[in-house]
Amino acid sequence: MASAEPQPRFGQSVKGLLSDKVGSCSGDVIALTRQVLKGSRSQELLGQAARNMVIQEDAILHSEDSLRKMSIITTHLQYHVEHSKNLQDQLRHLLK
Repeated sequence: MASAEPQPRFGQSVKGLLSDKVGSCSGDVIALTRQVLKGSRSQELLGQAARNMVIQEDAILHSEDSLRKMSIITTHLQYHVEHSKNLQDQLRHLLK
């Protein structure tokens, strides 16, 4: 009772296993390369995010400074409005 397929020789099965291992290793190398590239891209994105954060921080500090200046100006304007009201009242009193 002979089988239809001839028995593989030892050398052929080793070649098949070696070929499978080479294919597997190639797949692993490709996967590793992708991970390294992803990591590289991640570092690039982190650097860009850090730069953007610094820019935003500068903008926030500038805005805070502008708000402080506007607050001072508002206080001065309120003082002058009150002072002008007092002067108007004094003028009205004098003109009566």
